[in-house]
Amino acid sequence: MSILAQQVRVVLLEPQDPVNIAGTVRAMKNMGVRDLRLVRPCPYDPYRLEGIAHGTRDIIDAIRIHASLDEAVADCVRVAAFIGKPRAAKWPVVAPREAAARLLEDAAHGPVALLFGREDWGLPNEAIDRASLAVTIPTTAHASLNVAQAVLIGLYELHLGAGDATRPPKRPRKDAPPASHEAYERLFAAAERALHTIDFLKTRFPEHVMRSVRSLAFRAEPDAREIELVRAMAIEVARAFERQRRELGGADAGSPENRDPAP
Repeated sequence: MSILAQQVRVVLLEPQDPVNIAGTVRAMKNMGVRDLRLVRPCPYDPYRLEGIAHGTRDIIDAIRIHASLDEAVADCVRVAAFIGKPRAAKWPVVAPREAAARLLEDAAHGPVALLFGREDWGLPNEAIDRASLAVTIPTTAHASLNVAQAVLIGLYELHLGAGDATRPPKRPRKDAPPASHEAYERLFAAAERALHTIDFLKTRFPEHVMRSVRSLAFRAEPDAREIELVRAMAIEVARAFERQRRELGGADAGSPENRDPAP
């Protein structure tokens, strides 16, 4: 289980609309966070929440209801309060990306919380007093965001900061070792023969063209399977033009220098 699923809590203070609770649940599922805590929420039906946020029953069933904010964040080593605009008090205010970096660092030592306020007036000063970090999402002059939108932005930055830890990349179906030096040279030889066959090098400097081909291939870093595929393509290009020349009665059709064994 990733650090996001184990150590990150989302806390909604007095949410007024079940739709926003469902939107928060969906954002959590997308970003690999599982612990939702609601402080004095409006009445809601878990069945309706799942109807809005499909496939999230595991998070919905684990929702914790608290009577106070202090209770909801009692086990947290860091609380980041998301506020709509800076307040008079001198809280340290950061953007979501910087907040994510701090939260992930602290999560190595204990649970951390992202705190969001009511839909109508956000977080009161008394709630921000419980936070050690205030977060403002940069917007236009219209700074009001939907609660679930703000949750998604905050969790997205955490997800990126954690290195996409909740979704490890799948290995290729057909994994192949790196291409050998010999495989590269076979490719370059086949490519040069194909370019000669189609007269691409007739008015160009072959060494300059092939140097660029080499540079391109080395930057692409094809594996052993990929490099043999490209080589086979080059061979078939040459063969196709040889067949065409034979059909047209070309003088150089079928000349030995344009032949190459099957890959």
